[in-house]
Amino acid sequence: MNGIEGESAATGGPRAAWRTIMLVVMAVLGAATLVALILTLTSANRQRDHALRLQSHSYEVMILARTLSGTIARSEASLGRYVISGDKQLGRLYADGWRSAGRQIVRLDQVTSDNAGQHRRVDALRRGYDERGAELALIALSTNYAKNDQALARYYQARQSVSLARIDRLLDAVIDAERRLLQARTAIAMATIERANRLAAVLATFGVLIVLGAIVLGWLTLQALGDKASARAEAESERERAHELQVAVEEATSELSRQESKLRQVQKMEAVGQLTGGIAHDFNNMLAVVLGGLELARRSLSKDPKSTHRHIDNAMEGANRAAALTRRLLAFSREEALHVEPLAAGALVAGMSDLLDRTLGDAITVSAQDLCGDWMTCADRHQLENVILNLAVNARDAMHGRGTLTIVTAATQLAEQAVGRCAAGDYVTIAVSDTGHGMTPEVMERVFEPFFTTKPIGQGTGLGLSQIFAFIRQAEGEIHLASTPGEGTTVTLYLPRYVAVGLAVPERVSDAAPMQIGTTLDILVVEDDPRVLTATIGALEDLGHRPIACADPLAAPALLAQTPQIDLIVSDVLMPGQTGPEMIAALAPAYRHIAVLFVTGFAGDTSEAQFGGHHVLRKPFTIARLEQALAEAMAERPAAPSIAAE
Repeated sequence: MNGIEGESAATGGPRAAWRTIMLVVMAVLGAATLVALILTLTSANRQRDHALRLQSHSYEVMILARTLSGTIARSEASLGRYVISGDKQLGRLYADGWRSAGRQIVRLDQVTSDNAGQHRRVDALRRGYDERGAELALIALSTNYAKNDQALARYYQARQSVSLARIDRLLDAVIDAERRLLQARTAIAMATIERANRLAAVLATFGVLIVLGAIVLGWLTLQALGDKASARAEAESERERAHELQVAVEEATSELSRQESKLRQVQKMEAVGQLTGGIAHDFNNMLAVVLGGLELARRSLSKDPKSTHRHIDNAMEGANRAAALTRRLLAFSREEALHVEPLAAGALVAGMSDLLDRTLGDAITVSAQDLCGDWMTCADRHQLENVILNLAVNARDAMHGRGTLTIVTAATQLAEQAVGRCAAGDYVTIAVSDTGHGMTPEVMERVFEPFFTTKPIGQGTGLGLSQIFAFIRQAEGEIHLASTPGEGTTVTLYLPRYVAVGLAVPERVSDAAPMQIGTTLDILVVEDDPRVLTATIGALEDLGHRPIACADPLAAPALLAQTPQIDLIVSDVLMPGQTGPEMIAALAPAYRHIAVLFVTGFAGDTSEAQFGGHHVLRKPFTIARLEQALAEAMAERPAAPSIAAE
């Protein structure tokens, strides 16, 4: 060995040792980084699973509280109907519902046993439940012993009881506390996951740097040793670890999406609870007017007969308001048929001025502008008036009862999809603007959702703008919403322009001038509900006819055989054993000469084609409307068969 070779050998030894030491150090750092990354992901997954379990627990508590609220409300409603009707079945429904509420409180106590604050609230809720149960039991006992007046008075007094308000407050407190706890837990879980992600990113970066250093060093080592296979194996190992990390992230994202779906379901259940409370609130007010008016009318028959009509009119007004609320629900479900006619939007708004003034109050200034010219639209008059009235009432609430309401009717041309999904063409617009507090973008995104309302529970059904949206869709129009917080809101309705070419518009019929029959009729009344049957018989007798009661559709053929002079059959639609259309179809071969009038309370059943072309009268109806329907049915009565034909 010469000098140069010796020097090379001397320098090669330390370099080889240095590469070996660096390889060992990098291997140790890489292993430590990998272990840290695995531990970080494992800890993040464990904390995520723990947070998900806590979230599920909170959802269960909130759902139980909402379910308990609904159970108590249904039980008290059953008690109210039991007090009014005296029906023992309703009394059993009340008792079963109240016991079910007690079991739900026990379950709520079990699931909140890990939270001292919630446990105290549930204990207070149980005491309120026992106190409320004692009040309601006294009412039920009075009803059971036929002390209806005393029971009714106690029932109305119990509606104002502090125990009911305490139960509502405690349920709201349980839900609010659990919601806050859920938010805190979610925030902690998200913060933990974020920290884990940051740490994983740092470790991954550090690992990548180590890998790069190992590759460089390995390349130098492989140059010296000629081993290139180890570098390819290291790169493949890093790709596998990156894939595992990607799979873990995708699984976490999928789990978060599932939890978000559960949260949306809870929000829907809360919306249904708001709807139920709003409808119950409105119907209780209307029933109070009806029952109070009838009770005052009965008392005044002997004391002050002159005021009897006034009390009856008040009761009728309450019943009509209940029927109007039912029509709103049917309109929201799109089951109520539209009775369209050509309308001048400006004239319609002008005709509503008195109604708007009475409804909105003196503190609201109403300004109407008609810029339509001679343009008209084709729509259901009553539903369009109801839409404008609903918008006006919403505007009044947004202005807190004081401000300016502007209604502008105009004409415009729209290109296709210029507003929503509208078709290209001419449109009549109705813009309702207020000077209220406006809406945030978050509220505007949900304003047309069914059951959504920003009003407190019990003061709104969430059907207002949803009903308007359904009406606009039926009318093949569009709706546009513009709002600025603190400045006000403008709702613009776009209704297609009416062109009087080949459009068949149904003729409006007024109750003020009913058709007259002029003769006394023998009428068979088929109705399974005894109260409705009695009321219908009384109305027909008051009109001067000779009604014959039939409580079972299967008994109708025998009654017709005994009384061949029957001129008209008035039949309910949905009855046990046999429906009205099925009964008429079975009678048709032998009694085609008898006129038929169907009576139904389902708006979706008003298509005469579904009833063999016979007339249909919807419940509830006035005596004048009944007389008119009888005349219409008799006007299309087939001719009676002659003796020769027989």
